[in-house]
Amino acid sequence: MAKDQENTFHFELVSPERLLMDMAVSAVRVPGAEGDFMVLPNHAPVMSTIRPGVLDVYEGEGKTPEQVFVRGGFAEVTPGTLVILAEEAVLVKELSKSNLKQKITDAREDLEDAKTDEDKRKAQEAIARLTELLTAVN
Repeated sequence: MAKDQENTFHFELVSPERLLMDMAVSAVRVPGAEGDFMVLPNHAPVMSTIRPGVLDVYEGEGKTPEQVFVRGGFAEVTPGTLVILAEEAVLVKELSKSNLKQKITDAREDLEDAKTDEDKRKAQEAIARLTELLTAVN
């Protein structure tokens, strides 16, 4: 086996919209439901739920990790692969703090203007989701 293959494993990040990542990586830090865990090559098999948080995806030693905000989902680890099925996944570098703050303000206004319980619930969910995204940018 080539040295590069010994130090990497296959990683897939799937959201309902699309396959976001499909690549060889050296490590991934996952926000597990019971705490963060690091997946490395030849990791023991594990299934875990994940909580909202940031994945750190390391493509190689010494490289800055790619950060991806995930909003819940599942992680399946085998010795040669990590597959994450995320409820939502967004590259952190694509998020704008000012844009998110404005969207939170708009969602709060929607909550104040809501006439039905359903409209209130939707506005509250939007505020919670946007606030989680904002924490990923900080």
